Amino acid sequence: MSWNFSTEPEFEKKLEWMREFVREEIIPLEVADLSPEAFKVHTDKLKDQVREQGLWAAHLEPELGGGGFGQLKLGLMHEILGQSVFAPPIFGNNAPDSGNAELLAIGGNDYQKEQWMYPLLAGELRSCFSMTEPGAGADPTMLTTRAVREGDEYVINGHKWFSSNGAYADFFIVMVVTDPDADPRKRASMIIVDADTPGVNVLRNIPVMGESGAAGDKGHAEILYENVRVPAANLVGNEGDGFMLAQQRLGPGRIHHAMRWLGQGQRAFDMMCERVVSREVHGSLLSQKQMIQDMIATSKAELEAARLLTLQAAWKMDQGGTKNALTDIAMIKFWGAQVLYNVIDRAIQVHGALGITGDLPLERMYRDARAARIYDGPDEVHKVTVARRVLRDYEPTDVPTEHVPTRTEAAQRKFASLLESIS
Repeated sequence: MSWNFSTEPEFEKKLEWMREFVREEIIPLEVADLSPEAFKVHTDKLKDQVREQGLWAAHLEPELGGGGFGQLKLGLMHEILGQSVFAPPIFGNNAPDSGNAELLAIGGNDYQKEQWMYPLLAGELRSCFSMTEPGAGADPTMLTTRAVREGDEYVINGHKWFSSNGAYADFFIVMVVTDPDADPRKRASMIIVDADTPGVNVLRNIPVMGESGAAGDKGHAEILYENVRVPAANLVGNEGDGFMLAQQRLGPGRIHHAMRWLGQGQRAFDMMCERVVSREVHGSLLSQKQMIQDMIATSKAELEAARLLTLQAAWKMDQGGTKNALTDIAMIKFWGAQVLYNVIDRAIQVHGALGITGDLPLERMYRDARAARIYDGPDEVHKVTVARRVLRDYEPTDVPTEHVPTRTEAAQRKFASLLESIS
C-alpha cells in the first residue's frame, strides 16, 4: 500500500493563510487583557474571517454548513489549529460541539438538525456530550443511567460526570440505557435534552488539573438527571443505537485530537529549540550539551513518527471510512498523547523554573497533555484494541513434540565436536 499526503496548490494557500492567521490573530489572545464581552466581540469578528475563507466547520459536508474537507486535509488544518486552545472554536470545530454536530449529522432526523444541529454549527448554541458516569468510564457498556418510555416521552434518571460544557450548554446529548436486558452493545441510546428541562441538575464543575471549576474554566460538569421528561422525538436514531453512534462520534473525534496534538507538540518543540540556542549555562550554550541534544533528537523523531501515523490514519479514512482505520486511530490516540506529553515535559525541563510558571504557556499545555492520555479512552484501552486487531491476522503454529535441545546441550555437543576435530 502506498500513501499520498500531497494536496493541491489552492489548499496549500489556505493552509498558509491559516498559519499566519493563528500566529498573528489567535495566539496573541492568550495574553490579551479583555473582558468576556470584549473577547466575544473580537472572536466573533475572527470567526467571520474564517467563514469568508470557506474554512468554518471544515469537518462537515457543505450541505451541513461545513467545508467538506477529507480527513487528510483536516489533519493538516488541525495541526495548525492545535497551536492554541482558542483556535478550534474560532474555526467552528471545538470539542464537544464538533463531535455532537457530527453525531447529529449521522443519526439525527430533519427536525433534530433544524432544532439543534444547524444552530450549533452557526455558533448560536453550545452543546454537551453526557456519557461518562462514576461507575462507567472507559467501558460504556456499564452505563446505568436509565431512560424509560412512557407514552410519547422518555423519563431519564441517572448520574453523570465529566460532561464537558455541561454548565454552559444549551442542550445535552445523553447516553442512556433503554433496554437493560439487551446485548451490552444494544442496551444504550442517545437522547437530546434541553438544558432548561426540569430535573436537570448541574451539581458543579469538577476541578481538573489546576482548573478551579469556576466560571471561565473548562466545564467538566457533574450532573444528576432526576425524572427528566423529554419528548420521544428527541431520540437520536433508534433505540439501541447508542453504542454505535458513540463509536462513530468518538472515532473521528480521536483523530482530530491527535491532529491538534501535532500542532501543540510542535509549538512546545519550537520553544525548546529557541531556548537551547539562546541560553548559556556553564560556559556554553544549552544546544552544545549532549543531554540537551538527546532531548532535541528524541523529540524530533517522536513528533515525526506521530505526524506520519496520524496522516496515514487520515488517508485510510479518506479511502475507506472510519472502519478502514480503526487500528490506526487507536494507535495514534495513545502514541500521539504520549509524544505530546513527552515533548512538553522536555520543553519545561529546558526552560527550568520559568517553564512551570504562568509566564509561558508550557505549564497549561502540560496539564492538558496529561489529560489527553485519559479522555476519549485511556491509553491502556487503545493498546488493547491495537493488540487484539493485530493478532487477528496470526495463526498458532504447531508445537514440536520431539525433544528440542537446550542451548547448553547444543553448546556441549559443539564443543565435543571441536575437541574431536583437533585431537
